[in-house]
Amino acid sequence: MDTTGLRSAYDRLLDAAAHPDLGDADDGGWDADQVLAHVLSVDAGIAAVALGVASGSRPTFDNRMSLDPWNLRRIIGEHRGRPDLIRHVRDQGAVLCDVADQLSDEATSVLVPSLLLSNGAVLVDQPVPLAGLVDGLAGDHLPRHTQQLLDLRVAVPGRPAG
Repeated sequence: MDTTGLRSAYDRLLDAAAHPDLGDADDGGWDADQVLAHVLSVDAGIAAVALGVASGSRPTFDNRMSLDPWNLRRIIGEHRGRPDLIRHVRDQGAVLCDVADQLSDEATSVLVPSLLLSNGAVLVDQPVPLAGLVDGLAGDHLPRHTQQLLDLRVAVPGRPAG
């Protein structure tokens, strides 16, 4: 697989996460730490699926644990603040990209039974090619959460925006 786009999507996400003035969501949604914990959970799940396919097993992907408030608090609690979360996302994203770079065309075409939810709605409940799961991170998942982080920026008097 070509992970150039995925690596770039991680860079943009991590740049947004490192912004010094991230506040709370106006709509009561996730804060930056919760977004990063969610990304960590999703990435670990997809990396596990990719490694499972490479090993010859036929794993499934279900993102419900990456949405669970208890799990997000657990992941956040295992880190020493946002810089540590950012470092972990960077490291784990690199691992996922390294695994994906080594997948054969046959492996990337394996259909993975998948259940993907967002805001309580089912987005996907069907088999998805492994390549679709990985490419979905770059094309949709990470950009959506990058924008979510950018939306958390708080205007600080005397500091230029952006």
